[in-house]
Amino acid sequence: MISASKIVDEIEIKKKSLLNSFLLNHKYDSNFKKFKRFKTVVIIGMGGSILASKAIYFFLKHKIKKSFIFIDNLDQDFLKKIKNKNKKSNILFLIVSKSGNTSETIINSSYFQSFFNKSNVIIISEKKDNVLSNFAKNKKLTFVAHNPYIGGRYSVFSEVGMVPAYLMGLNTFNFKNKLKRLLNNKKILSQSLKNLSKVYKNKTKVIVLFNYVPELNYFLFWLQQLLAESLGKNKKGFLPIVSNAPKDHHSLLQLYLDGPKDKFFYVFSCKKKKNIKINCNSFGDKMRYLNQKKYDDVKIAQKNAFLSALKEKRIPFREIKIKEFNENNLGELFFKFIFETIALAKIMRINPFDQPAVERVKILTKRFLI
Repeated sequence: MISASKIVDEIEIKKKSLLNSFLLNHKYDSNFKKFKRFKTVVIIGMGGSILASKAIYFFLKHKIKKSFIFIDNLDQDFLKKIKNKNKKSNILFLIVSKSGNTSETIINSSYFQSFFNKSNVIIISEKKDNVLSNFAKNKKLTFVAHNPYIGGRYSVFSEVGMVPAYLMGLNTFNFKNKLKRLLNNKKILSQSLKNLSKVYKNKTKVIVLFNYVPELNYFLFWLQQLLAESLGKNKKGFLPIVSNAPKDHHSLLQLYLDGPKDKFFYVFSCKKKKNIKINCNSFGDKMRYLNQKKYDDVKIAQKNAFLSALKEKRIPFREIKIKEFNENNLGELFFKFIFETIALAKIMRINPFDQPAVERVKILTKRFLI
């Protein structure tokens, strides 16, 4: 089996840019302090350019006092709603595209052109001859150079994830606090590799991201893209499905437990309990067993029942438990799954850093529009 050291070497081979994004901390106050006055921030991007910041926002929303709006699809009604509800002077736009030519990002940005001025737009893109870089230069807008050696889905620890985190009022240093120790802890990394070998040996076709933690939902959409775009190549790969629990107990559970045995489950749970208690007095004696229990007590029981059923059916799974909702733990989660994805790619003998099929569809789309 491939070693943890070889995976770390693979990260370093990427011109050390990916590794540096894990380890280097940047101070943003000097360049971005003037933008902190905005109470509403609109982030425009697609895929890896926006999914990480969206994951950060919803995981740590309890710490964030501003409103963040994410535009990552072509949805005219949503755009109109944003325009009608917000004033020009109160809104900051953060436009992110590695290539600087992403058509959906440019289309959505064009809708808000009348809102733009020199003081309320930040553009993150590669510093070269591309649409967004040229637009920033011509309009004298704040421009941040996107690292050319880091693909969007791996860019959370670079300017793509950390500039939005700074604007959210979060501690960007804390996202990386544990990463150096993790990179040097071969025991933890080797355990991850053991988990991955089980995924691969079980002839898995589907990875179900089964989630009991609502704050993790957008993180799992980030993870879904990471797995799909990094590993779906050369007729290999897994279909990653984000499945929310306990809602999906009542829709997909039958298939998961009694359907084809081609799935591996990542079950996400949380140790921390919230304070809301259940009052079922009005519903009679049959529901009295729920009285004064917390909502999370019910979810924990449902999760334990699901895990017991998986064991009975001999369906492979792993459980990922969230201890605290803070920058440290979220940074560790991002890192672990980036490491594991690169490791899986090495086991599968594919390149985790390209996406040739995506580029092909972009070319064909342009042909239909010309």
